[in-house]
Order: sequence, then C-alpha cells, then structure tokens
Amino acid sequence: MKNKILLFLIIVSFGACKIPAITGKQENKAVPEVYKNDSDTANVANIKWRQYFTDPFLIALIDTALSNNQELNIALREIEMDKNEIQARKGEYLPFVNLGAVAGVDKTGQYTWDGLSEEDLKANPDKAPKHIGEFTIAAYASWELDVWKKLRNAKKSAALKYLSTIEGRNFMVTNIIAEIASSYYELLALDNLLDIIRQNIELQQNALRLVKLEKDAAKVSQLAVNRFEAQLLNTQNLQYEIRQRITEAENNINFLTGRFPQPVARNTAGFNANPMDMVIGGLPSQLLLNRPDIRQAELELAASKLDVQVARANFYPSFKLTSALGFTAFNPAFVFRPESILYSLAGEAIAPLINKNAIKAAYSNANLKQINSAYNYERSILSAYVEVVNQMSQLDNYGKSFETKQKEVDILTQSVDISNKLFISARADYIEVLLTQREALDSRIELIETKLKQLQAKVNIYRALGGGWN
Repeated sequence: MKNKILLFLIIVSFGACKIPAITGKQENKAVPEVYKNDSDTANVANIKWRQYFTDPFLIALIDTALSNNQELNIALREIEMDKNEIQARKGEYLPFVNLGAVAGVDKTGQYTWDGLSEEDLKANPDKAPKHIGEFTIAAYASWELDVWKKLRNAKKSAALKYLSTIEGRNFMVTNIIAEIASSYYELLALDNLLDIIRQNIELQQNALRLVKLEKDAAKVSQLAVNRFEAQLLNTQNLQYEIRQRITEAENNINFLTGRFPQPVARNTAGFNANPMDMVIGGLPSQLLLNRPDIRQAELELAASKLDVQVARANFYPSFKLTSALGFTAFNPAFVFRPESILYSLAGEAIAPLINKNAIKAAYSNANLKQINSAYNYERSILSAYVEVVNQMSQLDNYGKSFETKQKEVDILTQSVDISNKLFISARADYIEVLLTQREALDSRIELIETKLKQLQAKVNIYRALGGGWN
C-alpha cells in the first residue's frame, strides 16, 4: 500500500510539473557607435534645464507647470499606488496571523441525538447546560512556503514596475518642459510676426497715400490705387489670424501650467538674436542611460521576465502551513482554564493535475508579454536614435537657412526703398512697388518662421537626448 501511495504521488507531481515549452525573446541593445562621425562624449542632456533655458519668463512658466500640471500630479499618485503594490506583494510571502473571537449559543431540539444526550444528563442537572454555547478566543496563522520563489519574484516584478512608473514620470517631465519651451518660442515668434505686419501696414498706408496723390496728379490710374488698397487690406487681414494663434498659444501654455486663460508674461525683444549655442549630442550609447522612456521600457522588460517565472511556478505544487492557538469552551466562565486550550498545526501540498488550461493560458500570455516588452524596448531605442539624428540635422539645416534668409531680407528691405524712390521719379511702375513690398513682407515672415524652427529644434534635441528630467 505504501509503494502504491508513493507511486501515485510521483505520478501526480510529474503531471503537475510538466510545463509547456515556450521560448521568450532576448532583447537587442546594439546602437551605432557615433552620430555622423562625431565621437565627442560630452552631452547637453547632462545640463540642467535651468541652465539650458536662460529666459527668466520661460523658467518661471516651467516651474509653475512642474507644480500645477494635472497630468504630472496624476502620474505622482500612480507612482504611490505602485509603491503600495510592492508592500502588498511583500506581505504575500510573510506569515499571516489573525486574531479571532467567537461567541454563540446553540439550543438543540429534544428529539435529536444531542437532545437525547441532554436527557441523559438530567440525572445531574447542576452540570447539564440547557443551552450549549461556543466561546473561542484564538490566534490563527497561515504561511505559504515560497519554495519556487513565486511570491518573491512577484514582489520583485512589482518593484520594477514601480521604478518604471518613476521613469515614466521623468519622461513626462521632459516632455512638459519641451512642450512649454516650444509653445513659448512660438508665442515670441507670433508676437514678432504681428509686429512685422503692423510695420508693413504703416508702410503700405503711406504708399497708398502717395499713390492717391499721384492719381490726383493724373500720373497713375484708379487701378493703381485699387491695387495698393487691396494689398493693404490683405496685410491687415493677416493680423487677425496671428492674434488667434497667439490666443491659442497662450492658452496652451496656461493649460500646461494648470491655470485658467490669462496673459503670459514674456520678452519678445531680440527674437531673431536668440543665441544658438553649439549642441553636442554625445554618443548613441548614452541614450540608454539618459532617456527615461528607454529606461522605463527596460524596467518593464525585466518585470515581464519575472512575471514569466511567476506564471511558470504555478505548475509546481504549493506548500502551506496553518496553525491555531487559543481557548474554547461552551461556557464563558471556563474559557481561560488550562483545560480549554486549543491548538492545531497542519501542512498541505496542492498541485494542479487535471484541467490546467487557465494556468497554461496565463503562462502563455506572460511569455507573449515578455516578447512584446522586448520589442517595445528595441523600438524605444530605435525611435530615440532617429529622433536625435533628425533634430541634429534640423539644427544644422535651419541654421544655414536662417543665415541665407537673413541676407534675402536685407536685400529686399533695400529694394523696397529703391522701388519707392523709382516710383516717385516715374522710373518704375506701381506693379514693381507692389511686388517688392509683398516679397519683402514674405521674406521677413519666413525669417521669423525659420528662427522658430531653429529654436524648436534646440528644444527637441534636448528632449531627444534625454535632458530636462534631472
């Protein structure tokens, strides 16, 4: 009989421990050695954002956002929730001890076996209770033995997920800083565009008055007056669209800073003279350390590997100890007597034998999540590298474009003065004046837009390299 029982236990254990063969994915961390043959290890991501952005108005806006932004505050609460999850997981592999008390009365019917027993006790009515009670005070303990490290791995996984939420919060900080800086520079650009349009409106109004005088002197026709006036109206109309864009840019900043719409303090002077310091991107391998989203993906990948081990342990037998120690009696007067002591100690081993579909499905899903986490980690590295390369290229190209456009603006500004003088001396017709004014206005607008793209590339390269969160 003993041999049969032992054989049965072996068969049960073998059936319980058979695990489907599912292979995970090993992540690829390889990145190119350098960006465009630049092997300088210095990296602007190591610069604090207060030093990278020097405008005091912009610094004040970022400070406000880091305190009041609702999305960031929600992320902080989620971090606390994940921290509590660690405590919950840690408690699962520690012993559980509960204190309990029971009080109750039970009156048995006369025509039952217990009732007949009562009849037998009538010969000694002093000791025979009419109502049988239950009064118990005891401590109960249970402890699941973490033989396969299932519970400890679950706790480590929760800790890694907690750390990943911290990295997610850091990445959110980086994005918020970049978004506020980008919107702030857009606001400065719009202010300068509006100022340029106002200057051109004044110039065109003067030109229109001149053309009307020329028309009164019969030097030009009404057609010239109409063309100058139409161009003036067209320029005046541009300011309304820009004012709307200014309102939207201000409100976007107000939303990011967690406040209702209000004017945004800023310094619009010298927009085109904003310095563009040399941006050093360092080495691609530094992205693995500086980018919070990459570190978040790495931690999630590590957690998913532990989750696979947790799911795998469900195929093995689980072992649990239970115990109790206390006092129990049918009369509260007898509860704390030595004769009323109760105690128990039991151990149990449970292993899945039949219908393990749920365990297999959970294990399969854990493996698939680990594979997805590996792909997500690789994608985050690739995406970060592409972002850096694109932004470095933008910095270079927009810098050259701004220099070229500045020369064009200078030439066309001179051409406006020349065309006006030639028109007054009847050596140029009004069409040349109109075209020159239009080209000069367009070039100045394009210069502002190019400078904005250059400044936004400066913001984006800082974010792409992983700066701003530290």
